[in-house]
Amino acid sequence: MNYAPVETVRVSELGKRQLTTLKRRTGIRNWNVICRWAVCVSLGELSRPPIIDKGDWSNVEMSWSTFGGPHADIYSAVFMARCSADGLDTDPDTLAEQFRLHLHRGLTHLVGLEETRSLPGLLSLALN
Repeated sequence: MNYAPVETVRVSELGKRQLTTLKRRTGIRNWNVICRWAVCVSLGELSRPPIIDKGDWSNVEMSWSTFGGPHADIYSAVFMARCSADGLDTDPDTLAEQFRLHLHRGLTHLVGLEETRSLPGLLSLALN
């Protein structure tokens, strides 16, 4: 697949603070890894993410290939399938907006969980 929901993954200022908190709690060094967890947590929710004001963009950004790593094509396919399942268009603007909403909902969800106070706790989420 040669199509990504976004070329550049950007994180809001609030998202950056949440990433910093999650890095400190879990010891995960790379923001892209935490962002992957956040997107997966959000995609696991049955509801669409709520519309939120993106606020100011932070200086945290990465390419789609950095976000997805060796599985970037799989993330693209899963994300496009989710948008279709939610009855949304898969045009570039809708995909970009939905990706942003899923990323930020996932970060908010992760930072609020007791399990994310440590790396073993975060890993326990994957087993549930």
